Amino acid sequence: MDPRPCGDDASLRRDVNPASCTVIWRFHDDKSGHINQTRGLVKAIAEITPVETFDLPCFSRRQSCLWWLGNQFPPGENLKRPDLILGAGHATHFALLAARRHNGGKAVVLMKPSLPHWLFDLCIVPDQDGLEKSENVILTRGVLNVVNPSRSQQQERGLILIGGPSSAHGWDNPSIINQIGAIVSNQPDVNWHLTTSRRTPADLVMLLEHLPLPNLTVVPHTSTSLNWVPEQLTHSSQVWVSEDSVSMVSEALTSGASVGLLEVPENYEGRVSQGVQKLRDLGWVTHFTDWDRTRPISTTRVNLNEAQRCATLLCNKFDLVRTV
Repeated sequence: MDPRPCGDDASLRRDVNPASCTVIWRFHDDKSGHINQTRGLVKAIAEITPVETFDLPCFSRRQSCLWWLGNQFPPGENLKRPDLILGAGHATHFALLAARRHNGGKAVVLMKPSLPHWLFDLCIVPDQDGLEKSENVILTRGVLNVVNPSRSQQQERGLILIGGPSSAHGWDNPSIINQIGAIVSNQPDVNWHLTTSRRTPADLVMLLEHLPLPNLTVVPHTSTSLNWVPEQLTHSSQVWVSEDSVSMVSEALTSGASVGLLEVPENYEGRVSQGVQKLRDLGWVTHFTDWDRTRPISTTRVNLNEAQRCATLLCNKFDLVRTV
């Protein structure tokens, strides 16, 4: 895949002189959760200062490491030199370092890196990942995303976001079905939309599509656009999310909706479950086991926009605010 200008987020405004823009190289590993984090940060930076963004695919770690050691980065030969080089996911780490060594710019990694954090100019890391705040580490509540806080929620609209089994969580189809059935049937005046993720078991999708719930519309993730979830979150007053997905919980909280958590089995108590427990303790989310079925969920209104906060800190740290 050739490097290309990124047109769906933070593309260059037509009335801006390209010479005045912050040039961003964004590495991606084709994992939607990682892509969504860097999209969110780029979008927030673009609201502060004009940007021109180029997407680059991940290369093998061995190849990227050899480029880094040899002070080479052939994929960037025909691109504008970067001001920022962004990546999320372990597969992007050596590519970030190779690109920075050969082309300059600031290497910014999202999530806890597998390499020592001091190798990067900035690390933006969820607070449950175990790093301490420092000169080059910004801690976030949850993960960055493209969602903006909304004041357009409608009481008659609700959203359900389903993840799937992971290293930290197992899965129980009958339990998920029963929880969704209780939520939807106990609120017949709410028009519910439900979508899945790439981790959702295929047999669960089929079961969901055949539930006898007239106020539930199931839209598999394969049938959604890039902006489908953010658009739904803009208008949904309550959102239920399976507790295995940190990224979807973060999106729901950022929207300003009341957020409920669907229970899934835990394989072990790790950073994901600890992070979820912190949210419960703060009153930011309601677990299904704590839900009063006689009423909609009601949680503490959260003023959360971590992408915007981190973009502001980043632009100030690296002096990226340009006048046009």
